[in-house]
Amino acid sequence: MPVVTLTKVAAEKVQQLQTRDSREDFGLRVKVIGGGCSGLQYQLMFEAESGDWDQESVQNGVRLLVDSKSAVYLAGATVDYVDDLTGSGFKINNPNATSTCGCGQSFGA
Repeated sequence: MPVVTLTKVAAEKVQQLQTRDSREDFGLRVKVIGGGCSGLQYQLMFEAESGDWDQESVQNGVRLLVDSKSAVYLAGATVDYVDDLTGSGFKINNPNATSTCGCGQSFGA
């Protein structure tokens, strides 16, 4: 079972961005770093290679990379893409977050 689940809608958006940026062979790294209002924040980026300690999965045609430190905070999380009247962007639903900030970009665990 993958650490992070990527919805079909999010995968379609990732593939659009990969094509736009000529990064079709890259994986999507989902990472947790220190910072933000609540202490931890999410980071999404394209990476060509996986690391020795990465957990890798392919979902809806997208290769996902999660490092072992981030996996502790992301276990069971879902990455979705929303496009509604309040804005558009990737949204991470994380069952491990004990608090979040108003912007939704940082969390506490």
